[in-house]
Amino acid sequence: DHAATRLPLEATRAPLNPRAGLLAAKGDTQLARIILDRCGVDPLTGKTRAESLLAVAAADEIADVMIAAGSRLTKTDLVLALHMLFAKGARQAVPLANLPVLFTRLKSLGIKLGIASSDTAEAVAATVTTLSLVALIDFHCGYDSGFGRKPEPGMIYGFCAALGLKPNQIAMVGDSTHDLGMGKAAGAGLTIGVLTGTGTRTTLEPLADVLIPSVADLPALFQMLPR
Repeated sequence: DHAATRLPLEATRAPLNPRAGLLAAKGDTQLARIILDRCGVDPLTGKTRAESLLAVAAADEIADVMIAAGSRLTKTDLVLALHMLFAKGARQAVPLANLPVLFTRLKSLGIKLGIASSDTAEAVAATVTTLSLVALIDFHCGYDSGFGRKPEPGMIYGFCAALGLKPNQIAMVGDSTHDLGMGKAAGAGLTIGVLTGTGTRTTLEPLADVLIPSVADLPALFQMLPR
């Protein structure tokens, strides 16, 4: 769900991060700024830093750092609140490309499509529904789906098991080192870095077999690959 500009990504993410900070700080704006800075939000631009917690981590990992930064909520309460916030945000996701058209093109090439997320399974399902992808996605999972979490290989193994594939038959597409690291750990046949998330050429290149500007470039890329 990425395209050539990062602005739509910020349109989805930007409203959530400040709310997460204020939630963790129980309304204390100064503490919220400290918490968000520790979790990866640039205090000057308000944007999410590459490979920071809020870019790649699961809610329980984010909660640990928020508590270390001064949140007085219990971890259980904070994780639950973050899950609710992120699930609500997923229902307001802003697509970065015409995803139904893009995914239909990929399916026409005989490609099975899956989503592996550091968010909850509930949030992933909400995103799939919001972006009108239900009929196009063959598998999706979150960090709480029982397959482990990125960059561990379990989500890819789950995808492969569900669809009767081997890891070396799949391509892992992602915008973070957690994504591409999962691909490498699982023995994916190809790791494709996308330069429209928070990851950069510098962070992704060591783990990417291929770097592309946008997921909109995927059909052309796959058509060029040997089948």
